[in-house]
Amino acid sequence: MALVFMGTPPFALPSLRALHEAGYEIAAVYTRPDRPAGRGLRPRPPPVKELAMALGLPVRQPESLRRPEAIEELRSFSPEVIVVCAYGQILRRPVLEIPPRGVLNVHPSLLPRHRGPSPIAGAILAGDAETGVTIMLMDEGMDTGPVIAQRSLPISPFDTSGTLTERLSHLAAELLLETLPRWLRGEITPRPQDESRATVTRLLRKEDGAIDWTLPAEEIWRRVRAFDPWPGAYTYLEGEQLHIWAAWPLEGDSGMPPGTVVALTPEQARQVPAEVGRAAFAVQTGRGLLAVTRVQRAGRRALPAEEFLRGMPGLVGQRLGGAPEAAT
Repeated sequence: MALVFMGTPPFALPSLRALHEAGYEIAAVYTRPDRPAGRGLRPRPPPVKELAMALGLPVRQPESLRRPEAIEELRSFSPEVIVVCAYGQILRRPVLEIPPRGVLNVHPSLLPRHRGPSPIAGAILAGDAETGVTIMLMDEGMDTGPVIAQRSLPISPFDTSGTLTERLSHLAAELLLETLPRWLRGEITPRPQDESRATVTRLLRKEDGAIDWTLPAEEIWRRVRAFDPWPGAYTYLEGEQLHIWAAWPLEGDSGMPPGTVVALTPEQARQVPAEVGRAAFAVQTGRGLLAVTRVQRAGRRALPAEEFLRGMPGLVGQRLGGAPEAAT
């Protein structure tokens, strides 16, 4: 029984490795084309391609799976089932109809919640207490197919999109290995999604990381976590971009305008969990204070807030925010 695996980013790696180690016949691995990256803009292979080549698996990288020749090549592998794990391309009916046992999509959310391209960040932004992995039978919609299996995972207040992606990737591999043999034996009946509970995420953009200090501290804190590692939550200090990589929301009001850097009392500093780091200062928000523990100026390394403050003794009282044009 042959299968085809489709995936691109690191999230898909544990699932591909698990299928290979379990002895499944992987006829081909489909991933996105190499893209220019780095300062030299040299073509860089996707993580899935690197793993597939290391495992000795055939790799295909079509620009599109809509072209007749690409569809025919896929059909030539005669897959019984296709497993999709963050491939990054919508599959149309001619592709969905190729495998007799359908196309299974491994999606990192508890569908129908957080459909679309940014489900992990979406769960953090929404303040969800848990997320998880869904394996569904793909249809022509965006993550709308019937559910085959699901498993939940609690979201820690210390999770970022990066740490949550890592944890979900391993959960996805475990669930896939448990589900796939039962699906192939015909032991699972797919169940339709409840459309009344559906939410949809969108692709993140660089500008999403710009911090609006008039928002409540808790909402900004979620954005700091959701946008780590990309695009990062950032503001501006003296016309220069400043990333905030770790922070914690606190109650309280300094009486200063939103975006103003304020000193923390010892009692306030003790409220910041050690897992987040030591807070040396806070920023007034639209509601509450955001205690900052790790920052990074443009072109420099990330620093603990204490070290950053020692190098900027006049920081307290300054106001953050605004693009460089507004700060000059």
